[in-house]
Amino acid sequence: MPKLSIRDLDLTGKRVFIRVDFNVPIKDGKVEDDTRIRAARPTINYATERGARVILASHLGRPKGQRVEKYSLLPVAEHLSNLIGKPVAFAEDCIGDAAKSKVSSLENGQVLLLENLRFHSEEEKNEEGFARQLASLCDVYVNDAFGAAHRAHASTVGITKFVKQAAAGLLMERELEYLGRVISNPEHPFVAILGGAKVSDKLPVIKALIDRKVDRLLIGGAMAYTFLKAEGFTVGKSLVENDKLEIAAQIKKRCEDSGVTLLLPTDHQVVDSYEPVKGGQVLAKTIPIEFTNAGHAGMDIGIESVRYFADALRDAKTIIWNGPMGVFEEKPFDEGTIGIAHAVAEAADRGATVIVGGGDSVAAITRAGVADRITHISTGGGATLEFLAGEELPGVAALTNVSGQ
Repeated sequence: MPKLSIRDLDLTGKRVFIRVDFNVPIKDGKVEDDTRIRAARPTINYATERGARVILASHLGRPKGQRVEKYSLLPVAEHLSNLIGKPVAFAEDCIGDAAKSKVSSLENGQVLLLENLRFHSEEEKNEEGFARQLASLCDVYVNDAFGAAHRAHASTVGITKFVKQAAAGLLMERELEYLGRVISNPEHPFVAILGGAKVSDKLPVIKALIDRKVDRLLIGGAMAYTFLKAEGFTVGKSLVENDKLEIAAQIKKRCEDSGVTLLLPTDHQVVDSYEPVKGGQVLAKTIPIEFTNAGHAGMDIGIESVRYFADALRDAKTIIWNGPMGVFEEKPFDEGTIGIAHAVAEAADRGATVIVGGGDSVAAITRAGVADRITHISTGGGATLEFLAGEELPGVAALTNVSGQ
């Protein structure tokens, strides 16, 4: 990697500021999903084992520059302490005397978590004075927050101007390694599975994947209805971006011209009404796409579509998956996404390199119990999509270049 790594740094006795992504769901003062916290453990352990004085910083939620109690990182400090098996000190602010005094009391191998960076509006504005205050807390800077690397904020970009060395953490390295391989040299057959609500959200990625010669492009989720309607299917009350129908048709043509196989759902779970029936669930049925009438609303891909997509993965050597196949947060409309989770895990078992990104996709592989079989779980949402689309990530670009590269 042409950027400096934490492996290249002398950490002993140094104050090491590590920008992590601890933007995790918290309910009743407890962390609900610690995937992102666990992902940062290797870097934290690497630094503490080498005698660094570790200062962790993250954002949480969108407090809009105000101190909002429900967005405090205190529960994260407590959770992290249990995960790494050692105390994690907590500073009630990320700058000022509260932060400085906590940092000054750190000893080699100890860990401190600063309070939410976004309690200060200057963080998202990448304000120079705020970035300088963050930099004053440390000797070296490490960015391990790939999920925030597409944002030019004070803690991801601004701070790098005021430190001697800015390096990538182990998670950042791993993200760039696997996603970089997809961009530069994927092993074929190369299959991409994209889901979610809107074609517009995935348009740059779709175009980039076609240009990079993905062999098969599988599209599910609500965005599939825009493609299906563009092909002349009746999709009823299903979510469609009517202003993107022409673009969907152009993408299909582009796939044909490039030799890319475009696969869309063949059946789906539909409802006649969103209103729950007795028992708390909506009344759903699975029908072929061509049987959809004006009153139906598509909510998830059907079992036939899961099999159809799974068949397209059988000989795959590289697979990327981003986005749910249906309204994943509501049962029974998580079934298609869970089905794809099992399919990609089976592909990984056969030796394929499988990369999964996006909150619902990651939640699905966890819920399906197959997360440990996936080659790489990307912690980035927007960052993953922008990277795969070939866009430069400000948080990566700001890191120190390796000498001579």
